[in-house]
Amino acid sequence: MTFSAWEAIKKANYIVGYKTYINLIKDMLTDQQKVVSTGMRGEVERCQTAIRLARAGEIVAVISSGDAGVYGMAGLIYQLLFQDNISLQVTVIPGITASIAAASLLGAPLMHDHCSISLSDLLTPWEVITKRIEAAAQADFVIAFYNPRSRERTEHIEKAREILLKYRPPSTPVGIVKNAFRTDQHITVSNLEEFTNCEIDMLSVVIVGNSQSFIKDGKIITPRGYDL
Repeated sequence: MTFSAWEAIKKANYIVGYKTYINLIKDMLTDQQKVVSTGMRGEVERCQTAIRLARAGEIVAVISSGDAGVYGMAGLIYQLLFQDNISLQVTVIPGITASIAAASLLGAPLMHDHCSISLSDLLTPWEVITKRIEAAAQADFVIAFYNPRSRERTEHIEKAREILLKYRPPSTPVGIVKNAFRTDQHITVSNLEEFTNCEIDMLSVVIVGNSQSFIKDGKIITPRGYDL
């Protein structure tokens, strides 16, 4: 995490978040701080609780994994405030999103134009997701896939691979990073033909290179285009 995130957590009276993320910072918390945690799909409830506590005068830290503004809680907090015409001081603390963390462990795969696409269709129709994959593939973006595979949703990453293979060779570099910078971190370097046979879950980020990306000494590099 960033230093500003660390400081914000230390200053908060209340810590609100998904229980898995709360567990990641439990060693930071003091006996004076109160914790409100909920399970998966409790995002609206968590943010409503945080707003209620803040309106009562508490200093509240809403915890997200990575960066709160990237598939996190920042947008939902603002939506709820605007919807109910509530005025509160909100500070979005920058974090390190999973694609950036994963890229640093893989080498330098994001050195040129890139995009992020979540393969979770809980909040976005699958038809929309496939259109975005198709467009990114045609445009030769390096692509970071978030939420690539869950226990119930195993086929989406396979379908994404099928779309990409229409535009990119099977040898295209692919990196998979699970639990970046956590104790059970795991890094795999593969290719577009074979990567779906690797271990991939909801704690993984999959980065697919573009037409210029290459693998050297186990690292994925996407050239920026410098004249060497």
